[in-house]
Amino acid sequence: MSAAVLTVKGLGKSFGGVKAVDGIDFDLRAGELLALIGPNGAGKSTTFNMVNGQLRANAGSIRLNGVELIGKPPREIWRLGVGRTFQIAETFASLTVVENVQMALLSHDKHMFSTWRRAADHRLGYALDLLDQVGMRAQADRPCSELAYGDVKRVELAIAMANDPKLLLMDEPTAGMAPKERNALMALTKQLVVERDMAVLFTEHSMDVVFAYADRMIVLARGRLIAQGKPLEIRDHPKVQEVYFGTGKTFEKADAVGVPA
Repeated sequence: MSAAVLTVKGLGKSFGGVKAVDGIDFDLRAGELLALIGPNGAGKSTTFNMVNGQLRANAGSIRLNGVELIGKPPREIWRLGVGRTFQIAETFASLTVVENVQMALLSHDKHMFSTWRRAADHRLGYALDLLDQVGMRAQADRPCSELAYGDVKRVELAIAMANDPKLLLMDEPTAGMAPKERNALMALTKQLVVERDMAVLFTEHSMDVVFAYADRMIVLARGRLIAQGKPLEIRDHPKVQEVYFGTGKTFEKADAVGVPA
């Protein structure tokens, strides 16, 4: 078994007297999609933002291939090989598809200001290759403002690939998408994980997506880790059924939409 790309130990974050995250441990390996789920207020976003460097942990450790991330700003964490997509896709609407990717490459290469006038030429071939990987090369010269939302999500994924990430963080990747678009985006992500041998940590409210594409799942409730394991193990876990869905509710809805049992 390969070594963990991401190792989280004793992670904690408090806001005043409230423990938003309370001593959680998990790891994530290359080639693996790990879903982080839980009810509202479970601590998912706080955990996610600590890994990304947007929040600083009060306790514990977050290591990327052995390098401690706590205390490093998001830009430095990005340059270490942590990509991110957001619940609401973030692109420059007035720029073309390929220019959006080139902007990310300029930032990664630390040329954002010194070569602004030559931005249109900056690593154009590689930017087009990234768009090809997400199925958007044919639309490279279109402004992002003209794209359907599902295509904007694909462009955002190409942007996240610009730093050749070892770890990709995806915050509600299928939010606002139709079922067909959701499956297409997650199937593409799964393909990229295998081809690039990278690790993905994602949050998601759509249980059909989680059960169809996650290799493993970790479940939080009130800031604590209550379960982790493969999807079938989580589906049948009594504590998850009680805390995540409430007494008497189950994962049957996920099964009903065609998720493999």
